Amino acid sequence: MPVSGRRALLATGGRALSLLTKHEQILAYIESLPVGEKISVRSVARALGVSEGTAYRAIKEAENQGLVSTIERVGTIRIERKKRETLEQLTFGEVAAIVDGEVLAGASGLGKRLNKFVIGAMRLDDMMKYVEPGNLLIVGNRDEAHRLALLQGAAVLITGGFDADPATKKLADEVGLPLISSPYDTFTVATLINRAIYDQLIKKKILRVEDIYIPLEKTVYVTGKQTVGDVKRIAQETGHHHFPVVDDDMTVLGVVSARDLLSLRDDTRVADILKPLSVYARPQFTVAATAHTLVWEDMHLLPVVDADRRLLGIVTRKDILKALQQLDKQPHVGDTFEDLIFTTLKPRDEEGCSTFVGSVTPQMTNRYGMLSSGVLASLIYEAAIACLRRERRGDFEIEHSLVYFLRPVPIEQEIEVEPRILDIGRRRGRVEVTVRSQGQEVAKALIAAQVWEG
Repeated sequence: MPVSGRRALLATGGRALSLLTKHEQILAYIESLPVGEKISVRSVARALGVSEGTAYRAIKEAENQGLVSTIERVGTIRIERKKRETLEQLTFGEVAAIVDGEVLAGASGLGKRLNKFVIGAMRLDDMMKYVEPGNLLIVGNRDEAHRLALLQGAAVLITGGFDADPATKKLADEVGLPLISSPYDTFTVATLINRAIYDQLIKKKILRVEDIYIPLEKTVYVTGKQTVGDVKRIAQETGHHHFPVVDDDMTVLGVVSARDLLSLRDDTRVADILKPLSVYARPQFTVAATAHTLVWEDMHLLPVVDADRRLLGIVTRKDILKALQQLDKQPHVGDTFEDLIFTTLKPRDEEGCSTFVGSVTPQMTNRYGMLSSGVLASLIYEAAIACLRRERRGDFEIEHSLVYFLRPVPIEQEIEVEPRILDIGRRRGRVEVTVRSQGQEVAKALIAAQVWEG
């Protein structure tokens, strides 16, 4: 086994080597490799003495964690794991994939992040004034520009599908900066990269469980061997009422509530009365999807686990509600299609369940120039949720809906979306939504949503 591999197996955050699974050993080994190093299923299997199937599964997990990236015609390479605050920065490897590029040389630098791109549509001397380390120069078949950019610490993207001079390829390998050839023209390449950066901005505002969960060292948990009396005592000492239950290997068995144990004998083992738990959270899950699971399963916390279902921590309703409330207060950067659609409508009144008014824009239509049924359904759902939020604090999940599309609405025609609450309780609310255009009803819907609080 390479020295870096042996070192990785020792750097396990204090966990005994004997407790590491083969899967974890491989992930630790991959994380110890230098950025830019190529790996393969066969090389990992040989280095750690595991089957190729085990190595393949671990490499896919490493890709999910952002440790490696697989690039066509290059292979799988170790990349620098992105931090959440730098998510809007693409790596050169990601750029190569976005523009269907062929990596001509400098593959060891594919994991490096792109600071900005420069379009080389000027004289050589003027062009080099704008090229800085960490840049990506987008240029045609200009060999001298390729060489000078690499010497100044910038990667190069050659448009038009052109090749590069052999000496330039050698230089790219020496300095560890990618030399990429794309079949597209400069305008198309710049458009694709801009769109990818915009998509990354949207991703940046999407909270994930890893951003908010309570880590293991701060988590109060119990074991299956403990008794009901132990859980009652721990609940009294800590003030907590819900606990993940684990076995001796820290594998999650389920969740127990102290309130559910009040009528049971104190000497009853937790493992004997525990109901198997089929839902968990993973660090990479979105907070919104985890909130949905908590609501649907009527749970107050979810264990956060790794690929082997070992406990990493917990996430609670209160954590999620607080995170979503804080997110609403953050600057709005990067709009989804849903955001863009609903911003075309404006509330008629500032109080109560307002009617939303607007017109059908070209982006909202189908191929026949009529308001798309999918867009109309989104407008109805968003209006219903907005109405519920004005009546009650908390968050909401659509439980079911019944939508009738009565007549088509042509492009540029005015529409009114009028929500009206039928009833709202502690757990659920129902909203009737009527959509009108030119005084006629064009759609009618009944929306039921679950209401939940931390």
